[in-house]
Amino acid sequence: IEKRVDDLLSRMTLEEKILQLNQYTMGRNNNVNNIGEEVKKVPAEIGSLIYYDTNPTLRNNVQKKAMEESRLGIPIIFGYDAIHGFRTVYPISLGQACSWNPELVEKACAVTAQEARMSGVDWTFSPMIDVARDPRWGRVAEGYGEDPYTNGVFAAASVRGYQGDDMSAEDRIAACLKHYIGYGASEAGRDYVYTEISRQTLWDTYLLPYEMGVKAGAATLMSSFNDIPGSANHYTMTEILKERWGHDGFIVSDWGAIEQLKNQGLAANKKEAAVYAFNAGLEMDMMSHAYDRHMKELVEEGKITMAQVDESVRRVLRVKFRLGLFERPYTPVTSEKERFFRPQSMDIAAQLAAESMVLLKNENQILPLTDKKKIAVVGPMAKNGWDLLGSWCGHGKDTDVVMLYNGMATEFVGKAELRYALGCRTQADNRKGFEEALEAARWSDVVVLCLGEMMTWSGENASRSSIALPQIQEELAKELKKVGKPIVLVLVNGRPLELNRLEPISDAILEIWQPGVNGALPMAGILSGRINPSGKLAMTFPYSNGQIPIYYNRRKSGRGHQGFYKDITSDPLYPFGHGLSYTEFKYGVVTLSASKVKRGEKLSAEVTVTNTGKRDGLETVHWFISDPYCSITRPVKELKYFEKQSIKAGETKIFRFDIDLERDLGFVDGNGKRFLEAGEYYIQVKDQKVKIELTD
Repeated sequence: IEKRVDDLLSRMTLEEKILQLNQYTMGRNNNVNNIGEEVKKVPAEIGSLIYYDTNPTLRNNVQKKAMEESRLGIPIIFGYDAIHGFRTVYPISLGQACSWNPELVEKACAVTAQEARMSGVDWTFSPMIDVARDPRWGRVAEGYGEDPYTNGVFAAASVRGYQGDDMSAEDRIAACLKHYIGYGASEAGRDYVYTEISRQTLWDTYLLPYEMGVKAGAATLMSSFNDIPGSANHYTMTEILKERWGHDGFIVSDWGAIEQLKNQGLAANKKEAAVYAFNAGLEMDMMSHAYDRHMKELVEEGKITMAQVDESVRRVLRVKFRLGLFERPYTPVTSEKERFFRPQSMDIAAQLAAESMVLLKNENQILPLTDKKKIAVVGPMAKNGWDLLGSWCGHGKDTDVVMLYNGMATEFVGKAELRYALGCRTQADNRKGFEEALEAARWSDVVVLCLGEMMTWSGENASRSSIALPQIQEELAKELKKVGKPIVLVLVNGRPLELNRLEPISDAILEIWQPGVNGALPMAGILSGRINPSGKLAMTFPYSNGQIPIYYNRRKSGRGHQGFYKDITSDPLYPFGHGLSYTEFKYGVVTLSASKVKRGEKLSAEVTVTNTGKRDGLETVHWFISDPYCSITRPVKELKYFEKQSIKAGETKIFRFDIDLERDLGFVDGNGKRFLEAGEYYIQVKDQKVKIELTD
């Protein structure tokens, strides 16, 4: 490939090189945030197109123009935002993280790759691995929660799923790690705004997932909007990514991010923005029209060198060769039936939805509903397809979605009678449906109340000042409570919610996130007891908005006995890692292979987990470390490993953590240098803490 890249590069003119570094759009632009300059005439030499169609025919016609009308016949790479599915839409990424099953997420991404590649898309702008600790930020839905290591594990799993062992295969696509870097630190959860990130925090919190994704082989990265500046930062894009980590793919800007350097006050005009971004190491311009309009002039003026241009084009061509586009530039034309909703793909969707759902509360074991003969299914999410898809739902349609009520009807056929009532709309203040809902509740043995967020309330440009549900939904719940029947609250949402008023009203709470096209039957299966819930939170649920940001791996306080809120609790409602089961898991004593170790020695920890209940179940063990005293103060605890296993009733399984001293006990400084200090460390599992002494 390197010989072919060099040979092709030697034949290219400057104009041809510049066009390889630009991305335009083609087809239907279905994201209201991306209304940019309409590209009516696509140059045959263009490097990339965002492809909004699902039919390979249009793609092939454009590709034919590139192959036959350009001088050198360089194929176009077609990209698209397939975030949690292409047409077979899976649970949102935040929900996927709550499954703690990276192998299953890898399978889901492989399905996305197959559907996308067969539809004419070679490259997805996914996974998003922004560490996010403010649930007011709408894009928490797209990432894997508040923990750096968790984001990194799912980044690697996604890359493997999208790219496989051979990116040129007909069912694989190129991955793109985004948003590089620190976009998840958006001030007060507001999109596109300034982010204040120290070098220390950059290294110990935000860079780790990207490093893990790069090591997994991610072909590309996307620069971020935020003002570090993310799209003009030589340190992150060149010094770290290319020189330290050795990444040899390319970086694409987020939509219009280069032009936005003007709004951020860095560049006076688009030409100047192009200089900043390109010299920082940003290879491809997505829809800013900064490179195509100004790069030739900048080269002539000596503000950009030909060597830089050649290196950037080399990186783009390298990815195209690795995708096999030169050998197979066209996508075979197939039917939608051949591409979408394959039985195995739908099975993966159901399993991932089931394992993503988190049982937050189950007072008096009201769930599962094994003895209830009359079930009232109430609320704006019960017969709602669109909002189950979630933001960035690819090419998903509401008609693809199994609605929650229908899932319940299928699950409980012959076991219980169902009665439906809307109750209220998702928002507004119309209470006309309350009486029908109350009537259904009085008739029932139990109320399954389906509340939540509209799909547009999370995702890009969907920041919210409050993470509480609209007042009308809370009022509906309060009125239903007065009837005196048990209430099972089912939540459909793209972020953690403020539930301190709904929690006391609810006998049980099942968080199903936005589960995609095949989440209704898994949800109903959990309610019936056919499925034992196993999800655990990957992001903290605050007690109230006033606690934000709140996350598990905070730094220690200078006064541990003071500094708490005076008007509310300082504890979260549901912490990171919380999730209930229908069975009981008893943890044994954590044992170490050694309690004292020296540098370079091996160390492992084990714990037995016994299913003491009557149901088979899945359990995830989270392994944390803490370093009580360090020359650079560290979080109170840090997740270093997790494992999920199936444990049958009465069975005992061993969970093992093989500890790499440098990686797992060590820390990183503000220059990215890892260090390991002698002293005491602790391994933590649930409420157990076991001491390790490290000597030189």
